[in-house]
Amino acid sequence: MAFNDRFIKACRRQEVDRLPVWYMRQAGRYDPEYRKIKEKYSLLEICRQPELAAEITMMPVRKLDVDAAILYSDIMNPVASLGIDFDIVKNIGPVIENPIRSREDIERLKPINVEKDLSHILETISILDRELDVPLITFAGAPFTIASYLIEGRPSKSYIRTKSLMYGEPELWDKLMGKLGDMVITYLRAHVNSGGKAFQLFDSWVGALAPKDFERFVLPTITRIFAELDDLDVPKIYFPGVSSGELLPTLTGLKADVIGLDWRVSIAEGRRRTGGKFAIQGNLDPYILTAPMDIIKQYAKDLMDQGAQEPGYIFNLGHGLFPEASIEKLKELTSFVHEYSEKAIRERKQYQLNS
Repeated sequence: MAFNDRFIKACRRQEVDRLPVWYMRQAGRYDPEYRKIKEKYSLLEICRQPELAAEITMMPVRKLDVDAAILYSDIMNPVASLGIDFDIVKNIGPVIENPIRSREDIERLKPINVEKDLSHILETISILDRELDVPLITFAGAPFTIASYLIEGRPSKSYIRTKSLMYGEPELWDKLMGKLGDMVITYLRAHVNSGGKAFQLFDSWVGALAPKDFERFVLPTITRIFAELDDLDVPKIYFPGVSSGELLPTLTGLKADVIGLDWRVSIAEGRRRTGGKFAIQGNLDPYILTAPMDIIKQYAKDLMDQGAQEPGYIFNLGHGLFPEASIEKLKELTSFVHEYSEKAIRERKQYQLNS
């Protein structure tokens, strides 16, 4: 089978015949087959079985005809190697048994040892590198998002403990960011060395910060991560999560290739705010998938009309798929994006040729 590199080309802002499509959380709970697997195994148990994790990663590629796979894993997996005990609790999310509450807790964090503690994830990536005919995207949680779980002890809406540490003890905060930055760099480098063809840094909750605080407390570590991984010849994506539109103008110095948008900022505005320096990924509101198919297609068409105006657009959601999403609607949406964007790109090229 020929390798489908449409996603890679779009990340590099090269011309494509049609827009590439993938969906955040595309290997997940909306799929009845996956739900049956979850009746037998927890998320973390699946991650420790490379053959099974690889199979789940490949399921949406076969079923939806998407142009990239994303590794079945969890952003919390690497923190176990630092000495953090956690579980993924149903209807809650990550719950930390020994949350970070002091200088001693931060100093106790060990350097990550990917080969020793996370070899099952590297084995999953190696299997997928052999089996897939589309690029494999691997990923890591960004330091602020990971820190919010480690400090709060579980998901939070206010981030009160996190911000208290950030504002009240900035030197200690910087130390934690440094350790988590080291973790991300080592983890993602191991992913690429094992066969990952792109990676995404998920900063799901950093939109909780004002731009000034993001620039002071988070951006230096994000900048370092991408700078230290710049030698890797794979597309690099930064997704600053939900409600992050005001942060976009601060990102222009990143050595990333793609910026992911949530649905609150249009594709055109996202390009403007990031200075036209990146490919853009996004940004359909996932809950539009609850609407009738003609409404879904209209929203998708509006995104594509903006995205296809120039090379460097990847169709995706503005956040992850939710359990109630319809697999049949996703199949139809993927097909529609491919068909409509092929026509839109052809017409743009023809217009440019005649201008």
